[in-house]
Amino acid sequence: MPEVARARPHTVSKPRASGRRTVKRQKAPTGKAVRPARTTKSTLKRVMKEEEISQGAIGPNHLTRFEKARILGARALQLSYGAPPLVPLDDSARDPISIAKLELETGALPISIRRILPTGEYQNIPLKNLLG
Repeated sequence: MPEVARARPHTVSKPRASGRRTVKRQKAPTGKAVRPARTTKSTLKRVMKEEEISQGAIGPNHLTRFEKARILGARALQLSYGAPPLVPLDDSARDPISIAKLELETGALPISIRRILPTGEYQNIPLKNLLG
């Protein structure tokens, strides 16, 4: 007769740790805690940025791929919720993403891009200035 596989007795599992490990800070020879190194190398780059701000330029003079993705996603969401399109549509464009791409390419979107520096300074740039 073949043996029948027996069921394992029900056991209560122990709760797992949250997965976070605590890291002990190293002590300096004098007893003070060692401070982690800073990630910025020098302030020369920051001075250059301040000069660029005074000249009126923050970042590249074109639309970055991250800004483009954010604009297309936000506009496609608006269109999917029933916002009227800002360009006349032909029969080929029916989904919200293609309509948003068409609006972006024609420059019909009244959107400004806010570029922020680590110093807290920012500049609002109209989308038409970045597309041309």
